[in-house]
Amino acid sequence: MTGTGLPGSRTAALIPAAGSGTRLGRGPKAFVEVAGLSLLARSVAALAPWVDEVLVALPAGSDLPPGLLARAVEGGGTRQESVARLLADTDADVVLVHDAARPFLPGAVVGALLEAVAGTGAATVALPVADTLVRGEGGLWAEGVPREGLWAVQTPQAFRRELLVRAHAEAGAQEVSATDDAGLVARLGLPVRLVPGDARLFKVTTPGDLALAEALARVWDAGAR
Repeated sequence: MTGTGLPGSRTAALIPAAGSGTRLGRGPKAFVEVAGLSLLARSVAALAPWVDEVLVALPAGSDLPPGLLARAVEGGGTRQESVARLLADTDADVVLVHDAARPFLPGAVVGALLEAVAGTGAATVALPVADTLVRGEGGLWAEGVPREGLWAVQTPQAFRRELLVRAHAEAGAQEVSATDDAGLVARLGLPVRLVPGDARLFKVTTPGDLALAEALARVWDAGAR
């Protein structure tokens, strides 16, 4: 099942997975397994039914595990550089950029994202912030931060490819970095649609996250999505 609401368009999923996974301490994070499947394999499987191709940026010297419905390019020294290399390796009209470390991706979220990008050219999955927010100084509560109107950004993020290529080119020329691709588009003054995400799309970064992922995988793999 593929489609973006853009007649005749081709869609690619881009997964920057060249990180070292330092905080997790288990080697390259994309290859860490949860309930017998790597984070990368889970992300590829979630995206493949929705796109025409899946491209993965891997650490230098790494290969894709057998059986993954994807092709690989060598990643860069940063996430931003890896995404730029992935963009250069596809001619798709629309691209979805997704972190392999978010393995539990519901199909309904992908479908809603593809619908949104057809209207604005850029969209990201996000969740309204529910927690109390504070600014800390020296390990102490300094002041509260109003949470009204604040969203926690997730992935996937979807873009018309030429728009994201432009955003990366301008960021590179000005030596600007961002923690995600939607931020690079937003700094151009262009609209980025916020699409409601899912709490299960948390990012596996620490050992605690990995323990949560192991627990969720038992329910997820049983089909309760």
